Amino acid sequence: MADPRGFLKHTERELPDRRPVDLRLLDWKEVYTDFGKDELKTQASRCMDCGIPFCHNGCPLGNLIPEWNDLVYKNQWDAGIERLHATNNFPEFTGRLCPAPCEASCVLGINQPAVTIKQVEVELIDNAWDSGLVTPVLPTERTGKNVAVVGSGPAGLAAAQQLTRAGHTVYVYERADRIGGLLRYGIPEFKMEKRHIDRRLEQMKAEGTVFRTGVNVGVDITIEQLRTDYDAVVLAMGSTIGRDLPIPGRDLDGIHQAMEFLPQANRIQLGDTVESQITAKGKKVVIIGGGDTGADCLGTSLRQGAEIVHQFEIMPRPPQERAESTPWPTYPLMYRVSSAHEEGGERVFSVNTEQFVGENGKVTALQAHEVKMVDGRFQKVEGSDFELECDLVLLAMGFVGPERNDLLDKLGVEYDQRGNIKRDDEFRAIGQEGVFVAGDAGRGQSLIVWAIAEGRSAAAAADAFLAGQTDLPSPIYPTQVAQR
Repeated sequence: MADPRGFLKHTERELPDRRPVDLRLLDWKEVYTDFGKDELKTQASRCMDCGIPFCHNGCPLGNLIPEWNDLVYKNQWDAGIERLHATNNFPEFTGRLCPAPCEASCVLGINQPAVTIKQVEVELIDNAWDSGLVTPVLPTERTGKNVAVVGSGPAGLAAAQQLTRAGHTVYVYERADRIGGLLRYGIPEFKMEKRHIDRRLEQMKAEGTVFRTGVNVGVDITIEQLRTDYDAVVLAMGSTIGRDLPIPGRDLDGIHQAMEFLPQANRIQLGDTVESQITAKGKKVVIIGGGDTGADCLGTSLRQGAEIVHQFEIMPRPPQERAESTPWPTYPLMYRVSSAHEEGGERVFSVNTEQFVGENGKVTALQAHEVKMVDGRFQKVEGSDFELECDLVLLAMGFVGPERNDLLDKLGVEYDQRGNIKRDDEFRAIGQEGVFVAGDAGRGQSLIVWAIAEGRSAAAAADAFLAGQTDLPSPIYPTQVAQR
């Protein structure tokens, strides 16, 4: 373990500073400054000899958190990255994007600020890249089996890397023009610069994974071709259908899904030209949805030069401290301020939008009112009606399932009550021989750690199907997923 008295000597939780707001709004770079190794070692030393590391319970990947905290404290960075990569294919992604349920489960967090697990993780992998410790992991032998992975988000990439390392020839198909899924086009640059994806893809290519972009499986490649050319298929196309708001005025121009808006902004940062770009420049923006996607829209709108931004959330404002309804070691309901929230805009809680108002076919305002929770239902607060001017509305209310496209229709997959692809206890699509489902397509909208964990588990199931047995780790099962 790390310093056995570290948590007593160092009671303060320290994280890297965020760059000043007025400076970071001038660019799209990541918002955090560098964090010194000495400071990181001090933070790693706070990891306790807690007996039962509940942080494992909070992490679906099964990350060996106390082990790599100890190794960082002892300055054994090469051993530390080995233990981190043993359970997590892409810690540079999770270290930047995961909300860290592991920290919510930290035993020290019962009565002190939790260990900075996420910061140790991201510093470990960044140091490994800088030090040349991340190299291709080549399979010891080739099996002669071909696998198609449909979708190149974190679930698809994790499944592909695991199956490639098991010796199969893996082809990753992505209908967009670049690999990465929502990592590429949904996550703004200021949360994760895309260079982190690109260098990981170079490693995967060197290992033997083949990437095919601009291919719509089910259209450009027929189901018959898929079945003939591949011994197994992993469906990892995500949950891409945004929840809509079917109220009067929804058809007015200027109302868009977040995933119409964010990918265009990312393309601009990648050097593309976007015709008729949806932009917040000079506009009165309302974001409907108070989650991470809404915050991404907020930070993007501010960088584009929005005149004013309001972010609506129908739920009441969470408490400042952990709510009684979410006791340790569960992930706490509490008020959080992201880097985007620091930068501007107004957060409005307990509000429901009734209709959009427009002129000449364009949205000019919305009408809304306050709500309160009564017997588990939202109830209008009488006399709270108001109208707010706006000329850009972004819907960021989550996602309702995978797109019902030619691929899924022709495969004949079944769907559960939530609109996700049905699968059995081994990640196999119900009734489909050799077809496996990983990530949001089967689980529903969730966290990046769950996507990677599912990709790893689906890869293990596919490998067992192809080879009769598998040595690949399977951190979770669909039945466990359903219970959480």
